Amino acid sequence: MSDQLTIAGRSFSSRLIVGTGKYRSFQEMARAHEASGAEIVTVAVRRVNLTDRTKESMLDYIDRKNFFILPNTAGCYTADEAIRTARLGREVGLSEWVKLEVIGDQQTLFPDTEQLIAATKALVKEGFVVLPYTNDDLIAARKLIDAGASAVMPLGAPIGSGMGIQNLANLRILRERITEVPLIVDAGVGTASDATIAMELGADGVLMNTAIAGAQDAVLMAEAMGAAVEAGRKAFLAGRIEKKLYATASSPLQGVVR
Repeated sequence: MSDQLTIAGRSFSSRLIVGTGKYRSFQEMARAHEASGAEIVTVAVRRVNLTDRTKESMLDYIDRKNFFILPNTAGCYTADEAIRTARLGREVGLSEWVKLEVIGDQQTLFPDTEQLIAATKALVKEGFVVLPYTNDDLIAARKLIDAGASAVMPLGAPIGSGMGIQNLANLRILRERITEVPLIVDAGVGTASDATIAMELGADGVLMNTAIAGAQDAVLMAEAMGAAVEAGRKAFLAGRIEKKLYATASSPLQGVVR
């Protein structure tokens, strides 16, 4: 319980954040969420039924006693769009927190950092807790923190690509230089080892959706991801051995019978 993920003064026991898109059914989504052990679930405000409560909604399958809902601004391409979407999420009672996405390119879904920084500044002034999805770029991360972001969420690889962590050096630099707020790897994870690598590099958490929802057995993959994040965190805290070019005997030579 002492090693918790703390964002804007709120603590969570799990360092895995999961999404709600691309599942085969809402029932499968609910089972995967439970199996993951996650406590934060991100929901795309623009892709959920928020007005007609007579129709089935993914929100009906998220137990808000067990899961903290993190609205996101997926599908927004300008700061103004993202700001309006965040406001909508708050107005309908989802949360005053927001995973802020402002996309700059439709094919790669890379963030538009200029628009992202502008939206962060505006939303922080309105009292939002802002968690921006950004590039693995130290300068952009610093500007987002200066704008008031409560975490920075650099991509590991393009959204939904499943390629895993593509730039280890950038994430190592971010980990060394970003200490004021949590560093959460967001996007690109494909399997459990990718999540473990992110955590071994020192990330404070990992956010994923497609890697779980798109797996052949989403529930089993969710369980694997929960274990992978926990294992990677423990390995980071334990401190790995130094890498060496040559072998070192596992058993000491002193006292060997000759």
